[in-house]
Amino acid sequence: MASSSKKRARIISAIASRIYFFVIILQVPLFRFPCRIGMCTTPIEVALSQLIASEVFPDVAVKAFLYPGVVAKAVIGNTAIPSYEDLLSFCKFSYMKEATAATDLKHLEVIGGSYLCIVGGFLGLIKPGRASLFGILLVVWGIAREIVLGKHVATKDPSKAVSIYSTVWIPVVCAFFSIRGDVRKLIRSCKAKHIAIKLQTYSKAKCK
Repeated sequence: MASSSKKRARIISAIASRIYFFVIILQVPLFRFPCRIGMCTTPIEVALSQLIASEVFPDVAVKAFLYPGVVAKAVIGNTAIPSYEDLLSFCKFSYMKEATAATDLKHLEVIGGSYLCIVGGFLGLIKPGRASLFGILLVVWGIAREIVLGKHVATKDPSKAVSIYSTVWIPVVCAFFSIRGDVRKLIRSCKAKHIAIKLQTYSKAKCK
């Protein structure tokens, strides 16, 4: 029974980790939040806009992170794939806004969570852990707090409004199920309840 639970947990964790990785690396839109390139919709956009501004990451590395998502969007939208040289300008990374340290501190949860989302996505392919879950929850918490507290001025343009898309629940669920230990406990709990119900049904039938 224990080995069966471990095997199922390992399979579920592996599948969830890979789905999470592709959601992050292919840049599925999860939210809408102001950043240095205007409005960011993915953790990769948030993280890379910070790294480019601080001149930590070379352009080659930035393009390597951006390209899978750009190709995926072009294929889905049936549009032309931009050239590798024009990738930064196509993704608006060549025209970034200036931001003060105070502004970055206000968005610390979203920025830090975005970094954790990317790191957790890659680590999940090797050894799934809690980094991906902490990352996506930090992002959701940071954006939700901005919405609830009304820190951003209301706008009539929906494309400039801060929001969380329903697609964000995909990485949240996948991040939870990628944690093998928690999945194993969940499977054991479900099995225990199933056995208890069977025994209860059997005892009732025997009494009759």
